[in-house]
Order: sequence, then C-alpha cells, then structure tokens
Amino acid sequence: MRKAYQNTEFLSGRDARTIRMLSEYLEPKSRFGHYNVSDTVVFFGSARAVPAADAAQKLEAAESSGDAKRIDRARTRVKLSRYYEDAATLAQLLTEWSKGLDLNTRRFIVCSGGGPGIMEAANRGASEASGISIGLGISLPMEATINKYITRELAFEFHYFFMRKFWFVYLAKAMVIFPGGFGTMDELFEVVTLVQTQKIDRRIPIVLYGEEFWRDVLNLDALVRWGTISPQDLKLFQFHSTPQSAFEYLKREMTDLYLEESAAGA
Repeated sequence: MRKAYQNTEFLSGRDARTIRMLSEYLEPKSRFGHYNVSDTVVFFGSARAVPAADAAQKLEAAESSGDAKRIDRARTRVKLSRYYEDAATLAQLLTEWSKGLDLNTRRFIVCSGGGPGIMEAANRGASEASGISIGLGISLPMEATINKYITRELAFEFHYFFMRKFWFVYLAKAMVIFPGGFGTMDELFEVVTLVQTQKIDRRIPIVLYGEEFWRDVLNLDALVRWGTISPQDLKLFQFHSTPQSAFEYLKREMTDLYLEESAAGA
C-alpha cells in the first residue's frame, strides 16, 4: 500500500493542484529561512540581451556577410548589450555593499528570474562580487530556466507564474527594471499597480533603468493627460541610466527605509 503523499500519479493530477501550489510557497520559504535570506533586490529585463563581446562578435560576422537585415539586427543586439553589462555592474555594486553591512542576516540579495540575458547579468555581477544570488526560474518551452551564475542552493524552478511573482515581490526591498519585452512589461506594471494601490505595505524603490529605452517605449505622461492615472503616480519610480547613479539611489533609499529603521528599533 502507498501513502497518499508517495502517490506521484495523484500528486501530479488535477485533484492535487492546490498541493502543488502550496509546495511552491512552502519549499522556497523553507529554503530562504535555512540560508538566512531576509530580503532581495530584484532585477527584471530582457532574456535576449547578451554580453558586449558576444554582440560585437556577431556584428562583425554580420558585416562580413553583407546581409543588411542581419547587420541591422546585430547592431540592435550591440545596443542592447550595454544593458547586460550595466546590469552586471549594478548587481556587483549592490552585492559588495550588502556584504559589507554589519548584520546578522543576509540583506538585499540580488534576485533575478533565473534565465539568460539581463537575468544572467544580474546573477553574474553578484557572483563576481563573491556573493550569493537567487534565481526564480519558470518552466518555459523556449528558454533556459536557470543560468550558471545563480547560487546553486538558491536556484528555483516554478511551474506557476503567480507563485513565482509572489516570491519576486514578497522579499523585495527594491526593484530594477531593465529594457525588456512582454514579460518585463508584465512584471513592471504588476509591481507598480501593487504599490499604487497600497497592496504592498512598504515603500519599494523602483528604478526604470535606461531612460532612453523607457521614454521611447512608454508614454506614461499620456495616461496623466487622459486622467487614467494621477500625476503623483509618476513618482512611484525613478529613471536611471548609469550603474553608479542607480546604485547611489538604491543604497540611499534602502538605508533610509530599512537599515536606519532597524537600528532605531534595536
């Protein structure tokens, strides 16, 4: 006789869906507790960004081919690769700062969606600072879910998008949104909506990284003109375009919001 919790056919079936959902809450919670992770700085962005050296190499190959369309695509890839490098630099700066904090818990750990592109860059920057980092991967048919720079014990693969999003937000003390596509837009607007509607009961500094990109892609001033958002809603985030500028802003905000508050309560 098999016990119910050993019945894999049952556990993978429709009737056990709520158990699987609950598992994607309880198992990460247990792991974060075991490794003493208190909170995170979340990086969102395109999975298609590549390191600058790779982008330059592909541009050289495209130019040798003489194919105009291929050259245009390669030039765009070079432009996007700047954000890969900036994400790695910013993650490294944040990790070095976090490691220097005199605290009993691991604070402000870099967290990404676990995949390639900007996600990989964030985990890579943390790794290059000899720090730990988190990857909240998701099972997708067209994308690698876990990059090689994530701390092995903190690499997750989710089935349910909503549980993955929960863990993005639940531990977050700051968020940095780099240029990206539909998935990045989804994450950006969901987080901003939660902050706007005060469903998140704390202030979260939000950086839209790459003002040139975001001004080109989003016309949020039009929402104000049409009266669908309030002017103050545009203050829920800040634009930054250099790693040092974003780092100084995040360090200042997280110190004021979370470190000085902790010191005062000690």
